[in-house]
Parts: sequence; C-alpha cells; structure tokens
Amino acid sequence: MRKYRSITAACALSALILTGCAADGAGTDSAPAVSVSEKDTLPEDTVTFDWYINYSWYNTPWGHNAVSREITRRTGVNINFITPQGNEEEKLNALIASGTLPDLITLGWWEPQMNEIIQGDMVYALNELADEYDPYFWEVSDPQAVSWYTQSDGNIYGYPNSSITPADVENNNNIGSNQTFLVRKDIYEAIGSPDMTTIEGFEAAVKKAAAMFPEVDGKPLIPVGSHIFDDTGSVSFDQYLQNFLAVPYEKDGKLYDRNTDPEYIEWLKMFRRLAQQGYLATDIFIDQRVQMEEKIADGRYFCMLYQRTDMASQQKALYAKNPDSIYIAVDGPKNKNRDDHVLPTSSVSGWTITFVSKNCKHPDRAIKFIDFMLSEEGQKLVYLGVEGVTYDIVDGREVVKPEILELLNTDRTTYDELYGADDAYWMFQDNVMQLKWRPENSGPTAQLEEWTYKYSAYTGQYDVILPSDTEDAYISDRIDNLWSKTLPALLLSESDEEFDEILENFKQERAELGYDQLQEKNLQYVREAKKKLGLD
Repeated sequence: MRKYRSITAACALSALILTGCAADGAGTDSAPAVSVSEKDTLPEDTVTFDWYINYSWYNTPWGHNAVSREITRRTGVNINFITPQGNEEEKLNALIASGTLPDLITLGWWEPQMNEIIQGDMVYALNELADEYDPYFWEVSDPQAVSWYTQSDGNIYGYPNSSITPADVENNNNIGSNQTFLVRKDIYEAIGSPDMTTIEGFEAAVKKAAAMFPEVDGKPLIPVGSHIFDDTGSVSFDQYLQNFLAVPYEKDGKLYDRNTDPEYIEWLKMFRRLAQQGYLATDIFIDQRVQMEEKIADGRYFCMLYQRTDMASQQKALYAKNPDSIYIAVDGPKNKNRDDHVLPTSSVSGWTITFVSKNCKHPDRAIKFIDFMLSEEGQKLVYLGVEGVTYDIVDGREVVKPEILELLNTDRTTYDELYGADDAYWMFQDNVMQLKWRPENSGPTAQLEEWTYKYSAYTGQYDVILPSDTEDAYISDRIDNLWSKTLPALLLSESDEEFDEILENFKQERAELGYDQLQEKNLQYVREAKKKLGLD
C-alpha cells in the first residue's frame, strides 16, 4: 500500500485547475482588484489568518478577486496564504520543529505530518471548537467524513476537501476520476487513431507518432509523458498503469502485490524497450511540475498517463492557440481479458485536510470560518462566484455569464486574478454538493472528465494511513523509497534479463525490510475501513 503523494489521485476534483508555483508568503499584489458590490467595505472586526498550504505550486492570492473579497465581507476573515519555496516536506517539518505552525494548515491526508501534529497536541479538536463556539459545524459537516477522521480519543482534528463516499459514487453517474490516458488530438488522428490498449498497439503508436512528428514547433516531441519521479516512485508508471490494467487490490482474502503483477510487469518491460530505443525521453525522469507544465502548454507530449486537472490550464491555453492541438482522453492500457479500467474517484479521505493550529489566537473565528466554507452558502460562493458578477439567476437557475465562462475556458490565470470562483479556493470544496449548480460540461476539458465516468470506481477502502513514528510507518517509508529507486532502474535497464534481476533484488530487499508484516497490518486497516464504510 503506497501513500498517494499525487492523490489528487484518486481525486475527482471536478473543476479544479492547479496552476503555477508560489513563493513563500502571501500572493503577489499584481492582480487587479475587483469591486464586488456597493457593500464591498470589509467588516471592522476583520481578522487575518495565516494559512499554510503545503503545495509550492499554489499561487492564487486572497483579497484581489471577487470571491475572496466577498468571503471576507461575509465572514470578517482575511487570509494570508503561506506556501513553501521548493521542498514541501522540509518547510512543513521546519514549522513543526520550531513550533511555528500558522493559524490554518492544509496538507495531503497521506502526509505523515498529519498524525504528527495531532499526536503532538499542536492542533485543536474541531468538535470541541464547534461545541464551544459554533454548533453549526454539526449541520454543515458530513457525518461520514467526521466519522472517518474521528481519532481513537473521540475527537476530529482536521476536515477534508473533496470527500466522496461509496454512496455518492453509487447514486451519481457524473462523478469522475482524475486519472486519464491522454493523447495529443492532432497527432493521434494523423497516425490513424490507433488502438493503444494492447502492448503491440501502444508500442507501434508511440513509434509512429515519433516518426511522423519528431518535432513540435521546433522542439523535440516527447513520445511518452508521466508524472514526476519522486521518493515513492511515479504514479503514472505504477498506480495509474495498474489501475488502467485493472490490477486487483485483493486476492484470496489478502492484499495483492500489485507491483509484481505479471501483466503489469509485461507493460513495464514494453516501456523498458521504448526507453532502450530512445522513446522515453530523459526529461520525464528529471522534470518537476513546473517544467512539465511548460511542456504540456507547448503540446510536446504525444501521450500521457496523467491527472486531467493537473494539466487543465495548459489544455485551455492549447485550445486558445489551436483547438486541434489539445489532448483528448482515450482508452489506455488494458489487460488481456479486456477488463474495463478501474479508475479511483476521490474517497471519503478526500484530497487534503485542514487543521486549526493551537497557535491560532482566534479559534472561535476559525471554526466559524470553516463552517461558512462548508455551508451551502460558502460552497455556492466558492464554486459559482458572486451573483451579478460571475453569474445571474435566469428562470430560477444559476447561469454563469458567457464572458466569464469564456475567460474560464481560455485564461485560468486571469480568471483567478479577477474572479476566483470555480474552486480556486479548493480547501473545503464539496464536489457532490456542487453538482446542483454545475452547468453542462463545456470547453476543452469537458471530454477529459466525461471519458472517466464509465470507469470510475470507489477504492477508498484501500487508502491506508499508518500512524506516524511507528515501526509500520518506518517500514512503509523504506519500502516506498526502495521502489522509488527500483522503478526508474527497471525502465532504464538494458535487457529483460537485467530487468528481471533488478525486480528479484527488489522483492528480496523488500522482504528483508518487513513487507509481509506490513501487508498484514495494512490488511487490518482495510478491513476496519470496510466496516466503517459498510463495504464488508
């Protein structure tokens, strides 16, 4: 079981666009201010919260656009965002070690620091804040999310965004996955729109694309793109590929070893052949998100196993330049039985969790702010924006203004600077609630999402959070790190024989680290999760 550092994975973040890379501290002052209404004057008792977002790429400022100013007007809360420069883990660890956690903290549910700040008594119990200052929390919070995150002491310390339950997936046919297999539309069509679900078809398509289009606007084509390689591997070449191949999570009552599944290994060997023949560019092994975004915006990748929301702003930029140069989602790698892809939606774990630090001088205002953001009023504001500014009421229904929708679909950066709706502030977004206001899918990102609907599945019962500072967590981290070194070595091996040798060494070292023990412990967590979710 891997900690999902790219969860977003498994996330069905319906309209979330992630752009850019932020500096440490608040957003810049270059964005134009937007007058929300005649009531734009901020409350006299406004408080400012420092809010740490554990993502270096997050750069949407607060206080300039319509949504953030309106939230401040309604709640009396102003925000100063703090984001890390460079390595997120180092920045967060430094804040924890120095005891200087800001008022609010948002990080991924899989991050080990989540348990660390809870166990270190560094954050408030939200239920205690609610009982003391604002019982409205119990009306606007989701009971299953609260139950999921309630600790053994009976307290809930953080609240998730994008939390989706098995019932949500069962009862809605438009909850998608974030995981897609993307091809550049014009290149894919030029090579005959081939079937890329088989090893032979995939390999042939990549080679034909590279032969016909060696360059894109004077720059070398990158035949295969992927998410970054980090200290747990690369989600494109492990989790995503396994999900497309419908590799099971369990077999015969035990957790299945997905990383050594025979069909998965066959596909890795195909990618090894492509690498040996020069079709896996060096870029994909060393590029970080900023470099990847630049190359996606240039349309330099032919195909990618990738999160659709992570490239949405680049998709819109491509569409604005040339509608034929965008990426489209098509069926990707399949197993020999031709089983449907099994692509995770978000889960009850959500994507990120937000905490109130005990350094916060106004915890009463913090819980009231959170409750507003969770409420229907807050969700509507975060998603649709401000009535009369971003949308109007037409025949009793909210309709986004055409010029606003056009800007959203062509220039996300300017849209966020001016308006900041469409979940620019995603920290408490409720994707299921927002479905009631959602307009018909349109624009260059619609097909990417709609393609996932038929393959979306709830797999949140397999999202294991190991308590920090435990032997199990230590074993898991070491195995993740071992895999992160093994995966690129497999892809870059010189022969199938060398590949097999590397894989056997990995299995042996993994066993010595305590893999079997870890699988047994993870299975216990999975069984407990199934009981909580009513899936056993």
